[in-house]
Amino acid sequence: MAQPHRSRSGPLPGRDFFCEFLAFGLKEARACVFAGGFFLILLASHHLQVPGLARYDLILLLSLGLQAVLVATRVETWDEVKTLSLFHGFGLLLELFKTHPSIRSWSYPEPGRFMVQGVPLYSGFMYAAVASYMTQAWRLFDLRILRYPDHRLSAGLAAAIYLNFFTHHFGPDLRWPLSLTVLWVFRHTWVGFTVLPGGPRRRMPLALSFLLIGFFIWVAENAATWGGAWAYPDQRLGWRPVGLGKVHSWSLLVILSFVCVADLKHLKERLRAHPMP
Repeated sequence: MAQPHRSRSGPLPGRDFFCEFLAFGLKEARACVFAGGFFLILLASHHLQVPGLARYDLILLLSLGLQAVLVATRVETWDEVKTLSLFHGFGLLLELFKTHPSIRSWSYPEPGRFMVQGVPLYSGFMYAAVASYMTQAWRLFDLRILRYPDHRLSAGLAAAIYLNFFTHHFGPDLRWPLSLTVLWVFRHTWVGFTVLPGGPRRRMPLALSFLLIGFFIWVAENAATWGGAWAYPDQRLGWRPVGLGKVHSWSLLVILSFVCVADLKHLKERLRAHPMP
């Protein structure tokens, strides 16, 4: 006697994968809400004109407005804004150094009122955008760091990476030794994340995530320079793609951002567990 056909219950494996992949893309887009909004402001600034207001100043005011909207709608918290302010400071200091006439790694050729020694104040938002993505992704994907190295070691490595952005102009460039050190220090470290509520927990090597984020920032950098956010020396006479080698530099900046966010979270947890008397 033939057995009755029994249909499979639950979604098919292929459908599971599609749903998870779609959810991953949507959450990534959600994590990039500030970065995406900021780059849209950069591109739209060419088509927006306010009498008596320079384009760089308009970008700053719109970026502040975007930040205010995200806080008001609770997309970002005040604690996260405090973290982003730290990156504004890191970024402005680096910009002042890199655009100094004796260095001139890049420049801001347009005028503006809200500038410090030729650096528009909106430039800090470019660094804060990376940190914003970090903090948003951490929360949205419920990130868990497995086998994270000693926080004193990671903080020291992040400080060395930041200092090398300055010192390589006067001495040896240590970005490759620092990159190899990163691979060694984080060789056992994985980042775990969950895409769907109750779904499987995925993971990848933390060092690989640094490289992937650095690559996508490089893609955004090409869009930003094309939109006139800043110009490298070889782009002064006309736009040309940013060299692929910049992925390395951006990956190092991502490492600096990640370590700062991770260590700040670690410090906050310690203070919560052992409050000051």
